[in-house]
Amino acid sequence: MIRYALVCDNDHNFEGWFGASADFDDQAARGLLTCPLCASSAVRKQIMAPAVAGTKARGEAAGVKAMMMQAMGEVRRHVEENFDYVGDRFAAEARSIHAGKTEARGIYGEASPTEVKALTADGISVAPLPPPAPKKTEVN
Repeated sequence: MIRYALVCDNDHNFEGWFGASADFDDQAARGLLTCPLCASSAVRKQIMAPAVAGTKARGEAAGVKAMMMQAMGEVRRHVEENFDYVGDRFAAEARSIHAGKTEARGIYGEASPTEVKALTADGISVAPLPPPAPKKTEVN
């Protein structure tokens, strides 16, 4: 992804994200870019310095990654310790709880992408469980 600093003809500054540098030109030519403040379609790129990650930025990114991995591990641990594991009966059990046929409780288990899509289409909230942390022997 490429981030551009943009400005409209009313001098409103904002940014846009594009998959490739040619995407900005294509969207601008077709009038698809508009200012989020005034809806002007006269949008142009601003001059900006390239973002070059130095060692400090890489260190900060590693710290953020470690923090996120720890938080995901804590979420997984909490679910495993406090929710009922229902295995591949997850979709059926979630429907039963949603319909009030089974006591309301936290559950986790496995469901196919098709089952997850059907559950969400029916208004049943589901979320993926973070993956288990890699074993120390599996990490570089």
